[in-house]
Amino acid sequence: MIEIYYAEDDEIIGKSVNEYFEQQNYKVSVFYSIADIKKALINHLPTIVLLDWNMPDGRGDELCLWIRKRWCDLPVIYLTVRGDSCDIVHGFQNGADDYVVKPFDFAVLHSRILALLRRTKNAKEPKLFCDDLMLDKRKNAVYYQQKEILVSQSEYQILLLLLENKGKTITRRQLLEQVWDSNGSYVNDNTLTVAMKRLREKLHHPPCLKTIRSFGYRMEDTK
Repeated sequence: MIEIYYAEDDEIIGKSVNEYFEQQNYKVSVFYSIADIKKALINHLPTIVLLDWNMPDGRGDELCLWIRKRWCDLPVIYLTVRGDSCDIVHGFQNGADDYVVKPFDFAVLHSRILALLRRTKNAKEPKLFCDDLMLDKRKNAVYYQQKEILVSQSEYQILLLLLENKGKTITRRQLLEQVWDSNGSYVNDNTLTVAMKRLREKLHHPPCLKTIRSFGYRMEDTK
């Protein structure tokens, strides 16, 4: 069961969030002071933390820093009326994983929580699978039909990005920016085309690796 700790100074909003997520079969605990949520966190870690910025006994950004010093992997989302760009940037710099400005739609917040938890799960999962393809993040190794396939660094990063987002189409621009630009290498679009061709050949053209023509690529189970 997904468990939420929510730090909120407004009792009406706290009750509304509690009621909505309990209807989704989540376990929700609302705390109306930073002192109370700190005590609860020390005794037990939830699945995710939602926090307001303005609290009666402190600030949410200070609470976020306190959390990050102790639990770097605990998912945290701000829920706050403070929607200025400088506040949002400050929130992320203090360790937030997402930032939602009030008033918010409950369905959208729910979708953001699920998306964040998927990313967190993928980041923690050492082995990623799609059909007969497996990537082992601990070994930085790729296997197809249980045989190790030697790939380049860029080919490995392509597979990692696609497998961590299995079922979702990753655009060519996203691949170019995240695989090459992140390493300080600026390349043209043809670089990706050549890399994908070589990767397919090494993997014997796996059916799970889909091409979305003129747009991008997607990993998708076919079995």
